[in-house]
Amino acid sequence: MIHSPFTAHDSRAVLETNLSLPLYRRGKVRDVYEADGNLLIVATDRLSAFDHVLPTPIPGKGRILTQLSEFWFDFTPDIVPNHMITTDVDEISEAVEDLADVDRTLLEGRTMLVRRCERIDVECVVRGYITGSAWDEYRRTGAVADEPLPRGLRNGDVLPQPIFTPATKASHGHDENITFAEMEDLVGREMAQTLRELSLTLYWRAAAHARQVGLILADTKFEFGLADDQIVLIDEALTPDSSRYWDAAQYPQSLASFDKQFVRDYLNQAGWNHEPPVPSLPDDVVEATRQRYLETFARLTGKLV
Repeated sequence: MIHSPFTAHDSRAVLETNLSLPLYRRGKVRDVYEADGNLLIVATDRLSAFDHVLPTPIPGKGRILTQLSEFWFDFTPDIVPNHMITTDVDEISEAVEDLADVDRTLLEGRTMLVRRCERIDVECVVRGYITGSAWDEYRRTGAVADEPLPRGLRNGDVLPQPIFTPATKASHGHDENITFAEMEDLVGREMAQTLRELSLTLYWRAAAHARQVGLILADTKFEFGLADDQIVLIDEALTPDSSRYWDAAQYPQSLASFDKQFVRDYLNQAGWNHEPPVPSLPDDVVEATRQRYLETFARLTGKLV
């Protein structure tokens, strides 16, 4: 019997992986391994909220994230190249010898072999609608990321034009919003302008597709890296973990979310103060979250996981 390199919450969910490869990084959701000069990314079923990993996983979430990122990577290479090499387990097993004895059913659908890139340490956030932290900032200052906005906006209103609101990339704790001028100081003016243009173009492409399938892409964040001095889209792309999707049929009467905002709302209503200990999620919230992720995937890709 092969020892499973996966720690499971139950028979359906993967909490953590321990492959026989050098561990490059264990993030809030993804376990990343060094793989013969490339990186192997395994998306677990962990869920984070308010910068904490919850003790309760969402079964199958890692597969949804990986396959949805694959969809968007295949949808946007004409805008910017990305780091994906393959998600095919046969191809991955041939390329990475140390995976020969791993249970393939556990890797299937949640694993991506990618080019190793030098990460650009700025979160590239695009907002087409005013909500979340941008709404909080707007109510205080009338602006977001130092960009003045029209007076009288309400939570959930569409913006006159999508805006680019960068943030610093923090390995621990909450990312900090910065101005575009501060981003220029961090990465240089030319790089900052290029990343802003790429991010806005990606948003326009994705938002148009989402609208065709009955979803509103309210906001999203991208990460970029450098490979041979070329800018590359990395990490994940336009998943319910990194993006805010609303049901277009219910907008603007309701900002019905198809992302992890549902969990954030539950935790706030339950009175959690966003500090340890992190509470568990009840079964009905887990299932409702899982169904939202599945619905988002099905609408965007036209497929089932």
